[in-house]
Amino acid sequence: MSQSDDNVEVWSGKSRTDENFPVGSRLIARRHREPIHRFYTFARNADDIADSSGLSPDEKLARLTIMEDVLLGHRSTGSPSASALRVSLAQTGVTSAHATDLLLAFRQDAVKSRYATIDELYSYCHYSAVPVGRYMLDLHGEHHECHSSSDALCISLQILNHIQDCAKDLKELGRCYLPLALLDHFGAKVDDLLLSAETPAVRRVFITLLDRIDRMNQAASELPEVVHNRRLRLETGVIYGLSKRLAKRLSSNDPIADRVKLSKSDAVFSILASVFYLV
Repeated sequence: MSQSDDNVEVWSGKSRTDENFPVGSRLIARRHREPIHRFYTFARNADDIADSSGLSPDEKLARLTIMEDVLLGHRSTGSPSASALRVSLAQTGVTSAHATDLLLAFRQDAVKSRYATIDELYSYCHYSAVPVGRYMLDLHGEHHECHSSSDALCISLQILNHIQDCAKDLKELGRCYLPLALLDHFGAKVDDLLLSAETPAVRRVFITLLDRIDRMNQAASELPEVVHNRRLRLETGVIYGLSKRLAKRLSSNDPIADRVKLSKSDAVFSILASVFYLV
């Protein structure tokens, strides 16, 4: 391992401000923001290990194991973000299971580059996205009745990101999250994502996934209504609104020709719409 055992982490330079959706924004109570930021930093650094072009799969797995060992207190050094999160989890009383579930997804990213079916992709999202929502709910002391709608929203956001970054993921990581069975069904190929624009067959793949996302967003629509914490209700309302807006943009724009992204006006309108949930 080329990096010192005092820090096995790899940082891409990305931060929570680079994400499509708010991460512990000012809508969240101040006392919860720092724990959320620590959880995000841990996830960001682990994700960057999994995506590193300079590490072999075995090296990635070894580093992720060190992060988990530090998180669980099995070793004292090797991952500053895991150390910080371990302290935070002890202070807040939130289980470490959400963070270790994320590591399962990042381990998968280290060794797996294709997904055969939509069910296989959903299984990946169960570890790569669902734990984030459940961590937020646990941190705020929310009831398990929120889980199903939170899971739907998190999976929706993850697959939207896979569509949004499909060309970049293949070019830079050699990775394709679009289900191979779906590509084959419409006569598309993985290498079509390297073209200068989407083909009609790839567009049909996107439409099929976006139809599923619309159903997931419908299931997620109740999340801001069942969350008890008023400030978390606002934040989830904003994220739900942004998810719908990004899905709409992807339904009418080509993510292969140009990266489809949200605008400042999308954020403004989603914030204004979320006020409804305070009524």
